[in-house]
Amino acid sequence: MTAHLNRRSFLATTAGAALAAATPALAQGSEDAKLRAQLDAMFETLVDDSPEFATSLGLDKDRRAGMKAQLDDNSLAAKARRLERTRGWVKQLKAIDRSKLSQGSKIDLDTVLYVQERAVYSGDRYKFGDVGRNYSPFVVSQRTGSYQDIPDFLDSQHKVANAADAEANLARISAFARQMDQDLERLKHDVALGAVLPEFAVPLAIGQMKALRDQPAAQTVLVTSLAKKAQAANLPGDWAARAEKIVQAEVFPALDRQIAAMEALKGKARPDTGAWALPDGEAYYADAVKSSTTTDYTPEQVHQMGLDQVREITAQIDAILKAQGMTQGSVGARLAALNNDPKQLYPNTDEGRAQILADLNKQIADIYKDLPKAFRTMPKAPVEVRRVPVFIQDGASNGYYQSPALDGSRPGAFYINLKTTADWPRYNLPTLTYHEAAPGHHMQIAIAQENQSIPILRRTGFGNSAYSEGWALYAEQVADEMGVYANDPLARAGYLQSLLFRAARLVVDTGIHAKRWTRAEATQYMVDTIGYPATRSQREVERYFVSPGQANTYKVGHVVWVRLREEARRKLGPKFQIADFHDAALLYGNMPMTVLERHIADWAAAQA
Repeated sequence: MTAHLNRRSFLATTAGAALAAATPALAQGSEDAKLRAQLDAMFETLVDDSPEFATSLGLDKDRRAGMKAQLDDNSLAAKARRLERTRGWVKQLKAIDRSKLSQGSKIDLDTVLYVQERAVYSGDRYKFGDVGRNYSPFVVSQRTGSYQDIPDFLDSQHKVANAADAEANLARISAFARQMDQDLERLKHDVALGAVLPEFAVPLAIGQMKALRDQPAAQTVLVTSLAKKAQAANLPGDWAARAEKIVQAEVFPALDRQIAAMEALKGKARPDTGAWALPDGEAYYADAVKSSTTTDYTPEQVHQMGLDQVREITAQIDAILKAQGMTQGSVGARLAALNNDPKQLYPNTDEGRAQILADLNKQIADIYKDLPKAFRTMPKAPVEVRRVPVFIQDGASNGYYQSPALDGSRPGAFYINLKTTADWPRYNLPTLTYHEAAPGHHMQIAIAQENQSIPILRRTGFGNSAYSEGWALYAEQVADEMGVYANDPLARAGYLQSLLFRAARLVVDTGIHAKRWTRAEATQYMVDTIGYPATRSQREVERYFVSPGQANTYKVGHVVWVRLREEARRKLGPKFQIADFHDAALLYGNMPMTVLERHIADWAAAQA
């Protein structure tokens, strides 16, 4: 599934209390205690530096109450300041004596240090875009930029319970205009360095900016959201009129400046340029692959991995479809036909949608009965399948997982977008639930979240998608190995189609950025390989063009998970227990794959 922006973040209004509760008793003066103090101080600094992070965690109150009226500083100067701060953190973390740490603390150190060292290396080498765990070369694109992030953030995250909260919302609408100008400053800086969007992405970005700009200020979500919240809180005053005035006088002019800058890019943008066209582009993409997958694979190795996996998985699907009497056309064409088979479709009615939810919640209940065969530790928090709210379904992803509240007040949830039931043929729904809920994301995230020995810094950030999405694909495989498809070969084809999609991504992402594939070539490969419609395939490809490396995290992560399990199985022989492996893998939380490799090797050596 496409990741939802907030899907993996551990949101809770009680995060401050959870921090105190989650700190285990550590021997005073021990190296573990020194490390924990450093990581907790980093967490506090990160919250203090990001009003948006503070709000998402419910920490914009008490001494941080003033942050509720602010947005993050996205300026070039702030970017430089954060890089220097990270450089200082690396020095402090390297002063910790790793040999004196417990196993859990070694993983804490290795995980945080890996992320910080990559940030310093990348920030020193590449002076355009953002170079976090997933590289994002363009500050503003059809997928990136304050112009699309902040309206959603204010609508979904900014709570209004009193007049002070409403005033803070107004202040943030004004700050939104300033943040867009910071984006513009960085856009111009980056274009001067040679970081220019591919030609097709420019009108896509302009179109999305105009969707906000080309409506009366009073009808923008910035105004209607505040008006709705103020009304719900029974607040006197004309908040809508005040918000409208700020949008008209500040936000719209800032949007006009961004649109003008993007229009000016039309003369500079070239068709279908991947990361290869960026400054130091070949090295940039190699580093993007390394940073996003947290492995040492090269783009060429990832491309070959994708080709090999596509060939193997396609052959398996072909055999299943032939056994079901589906023999004509390519595997992609036969899967496309299966998607439209009336026997595979739920009615596109409220009753049909309710049946999907009922079937998937029953599926979770059924798999939970069998999970003890493969898992010793189960999450305390339950998980359920819910419908993506109708009012956001047009812009929401197809599905996403929301973690439980840290204090246990909210269960985990897999949200499925039911705008049309045609998106969900019966044969590929089971694997989706194993991916998003159990034994997938819910097992991985909730188990780590409930482990109070993991620092709050790691439970609210520092995750990487190669670990989490790789685990979710591995969890699909575990469900298959447990026999869930024994009597449903088409559902097993759906499971294999999920793997095929992720394998095709490896080929396409590396094809675009290392082999200079065009948008048309990449789209056609997706259509031919997976059987997706051309429009859906093209949307996927357009995303890969502006997010180099990220699409590789799913299947690369899966390959590493499976390899580590089989290496441990070979080393331990009859001593190997799948439940022990899963405990070793999940109880220490999300970590870079290179750290996971070392950890599993240490664990297997200790078991031998």
